[in-house]
Amino acid sequence: MTSPIVRRSSNQSGQSKEPERASSMLLASRRFAAWAAEITLVVASGLIPFGIGVYANSRSDLNRVPLNPVLVVTERAIARPLALPVSYGIRNVAWPTNILWTIALLAPVTLSWWQLYLLAKTGRTIPKRWFKVRVVNEQGKPPGLGAVVIREGVGRWTVPISIAYLLWRYSFAFPNLGLFTFLSLLMIVGEGIGLPSRRGRRALHDQLAGTYTIDATRPLPSSLLANNRQAQSAGGNDQAEGQEGEELTVDETNHSSNLWRRIQQNPNLTLFGVGLTSMTAVLATLIGTQVYIQIQQSQRATKQINSQQFLELVKQLTPNSGATNEQRQSAILAMGGLNDPQSIKFLADLLVSETNPSLLDTIQQSLTTVGPQAIPELKNKNQFLVSELESVGSAATKERELRQGRLQRNQRTINKILSVYSGKMEGVDLSSTQLGQSGTPGSSFFNLVLDNLDLSGVKFKSANLNQASFKGSRFRGVGEDGRWDTYDDVIADLSQAQLQQANLTDANLSRVLMNRIDLSRATLNRANLSNARLYDAKLNSTQLVGADLRNAVLERASLTGADLGDAKLNEANLYAARLGRVTAIGTQLSFANLTNTDWQGADLSGAYLDRANLSNANLSATRLAGAVLRSAQMENVNLQNADLSLADLRGANVAGADFKGAILAPSKEDPADQFVKTPDLGSVSAVVQGVDFSQAKNLDSKQLAYICTQGGIHPRCP
Repeated sequence: MTSPIVRRSSNQSGQSKEPERASSMLLASRRFAAWAAEITLVVASGLIPFGIGVYANSRSDLNRVPLNPVLVVTERAIARPLALPVSYGIRNVAWPTNILWTIALLAPVTLSWWQLYLLAKTGRTIPKRWFKVRVVNEQGKPPGLGAVVIREGVGRWTVPISIAYLLWRYSFAFPNLGLFTFLSLLMIVGEGIGLPSRRGRRALHDQLAGTYTIDATRPLPSSLLANNRQAQSAGGNDQAEGQEGEELTVDETNHSSNLWRRIQQNPNLTLFGVGLTSMTAVLATLIGTQVYIQIQQSQRATKQINSQQFLELVKQLTPNSGATNEQRQSAILAMGGLNDPQSIKFLADLLVSETNPSLLDTIQQSLTTVGPQAIPELKNKNQFLVSELESVGSAATKERELRQGRLQRNQRTINKILSVYSGKMEGVDLSSTQLGQSGTPGSSFFNLVLDNLDLSGVKFKSANLNQASFKGSRFRGVGEDGRWDTYDDVIADLSQAQLQQANLTDANLSRVLMNRIDLSRATLNRANLSNARLYDAKLNSTQLVGADLRNAVLERASLTGADLGDAKLNEANLYAARLGRVTAIGTQLSFANLTNTDWQGADLSGAYLDRANLSNANLSATRLAGAVLRSAQMENVNLQNADLSLADLRGANVAGADFKGAILAPSKEDPADQFVKTPDLGSVSAVVQGVDFSQAKNLDSKQLAYICTQGGIHPRCP
């Protein structure tokens, strides 16, 4: 008896597929929403404490402490692969900021692992519970920690971001982080869309981990139910059956057994492979050992030849050798060509002891030929000569003049090497060397002149460079990648160096480390100091006209009497800096951190201080005529006897500000003053229009009258 054939019409088939398609689309939307919620939670857990920390740091009236070393290491670890410029040296922040930023680092990591744990044990994170989405393995059970790590760590993030990184790093887009972010998002979304597979469309991360993302409100799909029954029957009476995280899938078992079966069936082939691998390893070891022995023998032979040549040349240079002046000059030049430690040391010693002028010139020429390799020995000799000079005291004697002359010969040689090898001095260490002017009044001085040179990567830490000339020189290079502002930028170190009265006009000192440097009375007009680190630096009476100090760190620096006319200090950090009697006419200080700064007696006429943080600053007896203070934070600022005529205070916060004796009403403009002009405000009344003076201190009747008539806000205004 034949069973009846039941035929379905095409309309019935289409109608049965429509709910399935709608359900699939709804599941895809919920999957995306759950994923977006997971990412939002992780990002928010870091951004919220980080943002609060930035705010706390901007207030900066709290105790300052060094940045947590864990944060420093993390910053550098992130900066290197992304080619970001990294902050070096001392970096102080408010103590709550240190704690909050540490939380911002730990919170996303902790939350991510918590979500992974929930996903491994239950198949659902909290957002997946919200959107009724579940992740299961082929048996319809929670995937387990191993599968989840592969799914999320490898499939969802590592693979797509690695592809995006390679495309970005080795293309025209490098080092644009915006394009890298776009590529990463594109790859992550593309991976999440899924690829066609035998069991339906699944994302790559699900395929790698052997997992399925299903609708938690519907029963398990028939394919997963079948796999579950097959796994249960294959288990038989196994006591471990049903224990979560201890089951092997059928595919994994078959794969392992097939591999072992092949090894058993082909023992000769396996033995041949093992033998071939062993022989290759032994042969490579023998060849490597022989090459190493040959290199060592060659180096020993070269050293022996150089030693013999060195001894012969030394004999010619002894006083009793009978060699002519020309022969001695040839021997000195030949010794420089040896370029080994013993010949360099001999030449450095000879430079000190020799008195013949023509031979001295030859010795300098020979050491210059050696190049940067001669710097360490010259540095050691420099420090020895300085200690000798200090031992004879400051009195003008023949002994002092003799030792000073030796030091100057050493200094001139270093000067010449730095000049000749411009741009090839990375890693050269001249820390604590004496390269500035020294000696008693009336004696000859040494002048270090290194104008228009590339001094990138040279370490001048604690060096004496007083009255040196570095006009137009560059202390920063692009590094191997040939791009500015990336991690491998070659940057000099001038920390604690003495550069009093030095000339650095038009020099490039961007991002250079200059903590506790002494630049008193130096000239830095039009110099590029953007992002430079000048923590606790001395810049007293320094010329900084037109200098670029954007984003520079000048925390606790001393700039008393400095000239900052037309300088750019946008977003610079000048926390607790001393700026008494500074000339800052037309200076740009927008968004700068000026908390706790002391500007007493300074001239800030026409300066741009919009949105700057001046909390607790001392602006007493300053001239702020025509200054732009829009939306500035001026809480508890001292404005006693300050001249605020024609200053734009719109949007400024003046709570707690002390206006005792301050000039608010514009005085009659002096025709001779061509700089300070009435700003284009529509009318003078806009100077304080809308500004709330309710909590300002020491406002007299004249000031109140002006505030009330010009649109200011105060409880005593009618």
